[in-house]
Amino acid sequence: MEKSAAVEQALASIDEARVVSLVQDVCRIPSVLGDELAFAQYLVDVMKDSSFTDVRLQDVLPDRPNAIGELDFGTGPRVVLTGHMDTKPESIGWTDTTPYSGELIDGHVYGHGIMDMKAALVCQIVAAEAVRSSGVPVSGRLAFAGVSDHMGDQLGSIRYFDEYSADLCVLGELSDNEIYLGHRGRYYFDITAQGKSAHTCHKPLAVNANMLAAKAILELDASRLTPELEPWVRDLFGEETYMAPGRVYGGLPPGGPSMIPDECVIRLDCRPQPGVSVETVRAELDRCLDAVKAADPRFAARVELADVKSGYVADPHSLVVETMVDAVQQVRGTEPTLQAAGWLGDTASFGDTIPTVIFGPGGEPVYCPNERLSVADIVEATKVYTAFATLALLT
Repeated sequence: MEKSAAVEQALASIDEARVVSLVQDVCRIPSVLGDELAFAQYLVDVMKDSSFTDVRLQDVLPDRPNAIGELDFGTGPRVVLTGHMDTKPESIGWTDTTPYSGELIDGHVYGHGIMDMKAALVCQIVAAEAVRSSGVPVSGRLAFAGVSDHMGDQLGSIRYFDEYSADLCVLGELSDNEIYLGHRGRYYFDITAQGKSAHTCHKPLAVNANMLAAKAILELDASRLTPELEPWVRDLFGEETYMAPGRVYGGLPPGGPSMIPDECVIRLDCRPQPGVSVETVRAELDRCLDAVKAADPRFAARVELADVKSGYVADPHSLVVETMVDAVQQVRGTEPTLQAAGWLGDTASFGDTIPTVIFGPGGEPVYCPNERLSVADIVEATKVYTAFATLALLT
């Protein structure tokens, strides 16, 4: 079957009213990190009612499963549509409605976490239904995985792709319905400034770790690391590897004794472009700390690498990217641009083995009062997922 005709037939099978209604439903289910169970059960129920196969709650953490299912069209490639169920805590300051109302107001569905990424999950399921009901000749498996713990250690994605593989994958992170090739990574370093404690009355005998940490914070914040990158990667992500002192743990607890602290911990949050090694970032960190010590010989610090999440970038000429480009063209009739994100996606944990492209509705700002997504964007995302799956499985 000619691909344009096949896509057109599949798009005509999308139940637009259903996708909007389901998005409203999921916006009424809180799923803050650690509380994904109710949302997972809802998605499993939707897939069971829609006669998906291998539908189940996949164990990840206690009461924090994945929601998985698939459609079997016979022998062929395995295509996975995936995204995370967990959200950040709800924002204060809502005025138009409440965070979990799921209300439809002036062509927009309102809900906490709708853009990151409750709507995309529903769009993916309805897209799979459209491919099946269209009667287009496809072959292979079309799978769905709503995963938990994205904002933790990405254990949901790790668990899913430990059990299943994929020939092509779409991660539904918010991309404003544009094609993202990838995202930056995240390295956490814990820097413990070490001073000398004493009673506050004996200040001359002490070296205040908080003061030393403050000097390090200023030096680290002033860093402008611009590592060597391939030109096309630099064009996508920018030239600077961002480093920011994100959290500070120091001093004494409220009501604590009168004492000058001898330790203060700085959590350095680094966001490297794909291809920038831990060693490169560590060398810049050490340069900053050496500069602090040169200015104040009392400075001493212990550095620990606390967490590593890799960046990800797909080859622009890979099958998964070319299929998504074709899908967007089929839906919009225009050539899409290829972009990249600064945030961290689950592809940090599986992108090295699973060919993945990122596409989803919603964009900045996110996790703010009155978070909403237009019906037009929800429908367009569903169309693109439908077109992608049709093209990937077309016989």
